[in-house]
Formats: sequence, structure tokens, C-alpha cells
Amino acid sequence: MKTNELVSKAKDRYEEQLQRVESFLKDPKKNAKRKRVFQAFSSSFFRYAFLIGLSFVILFPTIQQILQALRAPQDVNNPAVIWIPEIWSTLNIKLAIGVLDYKDAALNTAFLSVVSMLLQIFATSLAGYSFSRLKTKFSNILFILVILTIVIPPQALSLSQYLYFRNLNLIGTPWAIVLMNLLGMGIRSGIFIFIFRQFFAGLPKELEESAQIDGAGVFRTFFSVMLPNARGAMVTVGLFSFVWAWNDAYYVKIFEVSTEKFPILTMRLINAAENMKAQLFYEGMLDLVGQDVWENPLFLALISNVSALLMMLPLLIMYLFVQRLFVESIERTGIVG
Repeated sequence: MKTNELVSKAKDRYEEQLQRVESFLKDPKKNAKRKRVFQAFSSSFFRYAFLIGLSFVILFPTIQQILQALRAPQDVNNPAVIWIPEIWSTLNIKLAIGVLDYKDAALNTAFLSVVSMLLQIFATSLAGYSFSRLKTKFSNILFILVILTIVIPPQALSLSQYLYFRNLNLIGTPWAIVLMNLLGMGIRSGIFIFIFRQFFAGLPKELEESAQIDGAGVFRTFFSVMLPNARGAMVTVGLFSFVWAWNDAYYVKIFEVSTEKFPILTMRLINAAENMKAQLFYEGMLDLVGQDVWENPLFLALISNVSALLMMLPLLIMYLFVQRLFVESIERTGIVG
């Protein structure tokens, strides 16, 4: 009797719970809520999965270079080593530092890049302001010629530029690049002039009129009123010009800027394979590395990749500090695409 009562109570309890579940599933408000939660979860899941996959694809070369930099030279001939090094070592980094003459070359490259950046900002902002505000009947024609400098490849002008700077005895010195930037003919100066022209054209004319009422001339108006309001364009042009000057190998090679007394990272990186054996001999590492390793083309490629990583390292560190400012400047200047 007791057993039947227990079974009956359990059955009633089960039916009651089943009814609750059915009523919960049939409730339209709760169904809509579950649907919204599921859609939000699905959207977040696929979004994060896409972003993680895209980030991995973008960061894959950098991650691979870092792992290659931390493997021992002997692992070059080991087919089992693909990602994680079997023997961890900083020898490749030491060799790359020696091949690049990293300390002096990085300082020289930074000096040349900073000077180029400042001169680019000065020259292109002045030209952009002139095209946007100081209108003449030849302004549009001159601006079209400036835009053409973006289209014309630098190789078409390299011979005339080389002959011009040779007559000034500037070949073999960094002053050739400095003079180019000062005269508004630096790396992609046409793009920077266009950016400043569009930015200044968007500023209200009342700023200039109020300065002129106070007795300010053209240059006073430009330096005291217009240029301080062009912070976004200045940051954009400054960062782009610095990075392009840092990575420049064309003009550095044409004007023979990189010398033994004034090494530049890009040229040292290009000649990394040629300097490898001399660096191994200088460091006394020929026997330590082994002939089968330092004669292996894969080892030369490995040191070249590590050298490229060391060259990119200052730019990566700089970007970590200025990324927010850079994104804001891009939004303010309206650069898209």
C-alpha cells in the first residue's frame, strides 16, 4: 500500500513538473527572451571567432619571426622544429645585432626619420595652406602638378635628382634627403600636401578673418592660428612620414647615404647576407655555429628575418604608445580606404 502511494505521489510530482516545463516553453515572452539571448550569444561567438582568426593571420609572420629568433642555429637543419624551438637561444639575435650594427644604425635611422618627419610637416603644411587659402589663377594648375607627383614613379625622377645633388656635392651625405624634404619633394610629399589642403579647406574662414582684423599677416596667421588647429593632420602626416623614412631603402641607396661612418638600417638589412660570414668571424663564432650551419642558405634567411624583426621593433613599440592618437587623427582628417 505504501509503495503504491509513493509511486502515485512521484507520478503526480512528475506530471506537475512536466506541466511547468510545458507552460514555460509555451510562454511567448520567455520564448522571445530566450531567442534574444541565443542571437546575442551567436553573434558574439562568431564575431570573436572571426576577430581572433583575423588577428592570428595578421600576427602570424611576427609570431613566426619571434620564434625563429629564439631558436638555436643548429635547429635550422632539424626538420622536426617547425614552431617551438627544441633549443632556446639568443644567439641569432646577437648575430643580427652585429650584422646590422644595430646601435649606430638605429640611432642614425631615427635621426634621419625625425628630421624628415619635421621637415615634411613644415613644407607640406605650408604648401597645403597655400593651395587651400591663397588662391591665384594658377593655383589649380599647380595643384594638379602636385597630384601628378603622386602618380609619377620615383624612378622617373631619380636620374635628374641624382645629377642635381651630385652638382651640389651632397651625394654620400644625408643632406640630400634633408633638402628634398625641406623643399616639399620628400617621400610621398604630394599625399601630405593633399591631406593638409583638404584639412585647411574644412576650417572656418572666420579664424583667418579674426586674425587679420588683429593685424596678423599670412605667416603669422598660418603659424599662430591655422597650424595649431591642424593637430589631426599633423599627427597623420608625422606618423606616415616617420614610418616611410624609417623603411626607406630607395633614396638611401640612390644618394649613397649609408656609409661605414653613417650606417642606415635598411641598407644594413639588404647587405645582411653579405656581412654574415664577416660577423661570425669577428664574433669568433664560426666554430661555435659550424660550417654546415653558416653555409646553409636557410641560416642566412633566418638571420635576415631576425634582422628585419629588430628593424621593425622600434616601430612596433612606438605604435603601442601612439595608436589611440593615430586612430583619432585618421578620423579627423577623413582618410578612408
